[in-house]
Amino acid sequence: MVQKHIGIRDVAKAAGVSVTTVSHVLNSTPYSRTSEETRRRVRETASRLGYGPNRMAQGLRTQRSGMIGLLSEEIATTPHAGRIILGAQETARAHDLTLVIINSGRDANDENHRADVEALLNRQVDGILYATMYHRELSLPANLVGTPAVLIDASDRAGLVPSVVPDEVGGAISAVAALIEAGHEKIGFLNNIDDVPATRGRLEGYRAVLAAAGLSFDPDLVTSSASETASGYISALSLLRHSQPPTALFCYNDRMAMGAYRAAAELGMTVPADLSIVGFDNQELIAANLYPALTTVALPHYEMGAWAVETLVGLMAGREEYRLLADQPTVLSCPLVVRNSIAPPRGGEHPRSKD
Repeated sequence: MVQKHIGIRDVAKAAGVSVTTVSHVLNSTPYSRTSEETRRRVRETASRLGYGPNRMAQGLRTQRSGMIGLLSEEIATTPHAGRIILGAQETARAHDLTLVIINSGRDANDENHRADVEALLNRQVDGILYATMYHRELSLPANLVGTPAVLIDASDRAGLVPSVVPDEVGGAISAVAALIEAGHEKIGFLNNIDDVPATRGRLEGYRAVLAAAGLSFDPDLVTSSASETASGYISALSLLRHSQPPTALFCYNDRMAMGAYRAAAELGMTVPADLSIVGFDNQELIAANLYPALTTVALPHYEMGAWAVETLVGLMAGREEYRLLADQPTVLSCPLVVRNSIAPPRGGEHPRSKD
């Protein structure tokens, strides 16, 4: 048997309303005078009958495809950052939009990005999200200019499009403040060596909270290296072998914190009894599975993805207030995730390896 195609007239007849009413309800037409009870009945009837709007016909009428693109720099293949996609996808679905994803490498050049944007435009997306792997400044691909677009975890050097970034300074303040509240006054910082906003912002937050607590900044307690586990290990060893080592470490990210755990164990130190450690990023595969579990700062990945879609929808609707967001990045807070790696400092000298 050939299954009958369910049309809008079938829904109207079954719901006992006009075709116009069904159209207003299913297209969420603003200011329509339809009661909530009628809206509920129409939606339930459409769902029961298996009715779905004809996307092709809608596109011809509205000049919209109902699709938005997400250009991702490794986001799609990185577990902890994948919540950007989840936030974008769930918010897009709430707006009855389909998310189309193209994943490129972190080291992709300008031509690669231009080609990726072109691929999305060829699929007639109504707007584009551009998500970077880590917080940085960038220049838009030339063919993205003129298309509704939003940057995620990045800011636009030219200030042409809205962008959303994490509060690097505030996140660092929360992390170091937790150590100070536990009684620590000598706090080392394992920072990243790359000149990116996160490196500068987390150092700024570290210095700000020390100053607010009346503690002097000691440059000898700050190291800069690659933001990887091995570098965290080496940097932590160098600080903990000082004649007066820190009693706590703030680490640029959770990978460096994992290296600091290894350094502490090698020196016969116990976390957190002998050394408190705080990370950044909340990479749960690392933070929740270290022993003891790592207190860290969470990047607002889901929230950035959701914010970006909401903003893109506003841009696609031509709303001026959303275009004004391009003047400066929107900053979302980074909450502290408290686990078990902080304790009050222990009196006396810290155990250290013999030279």
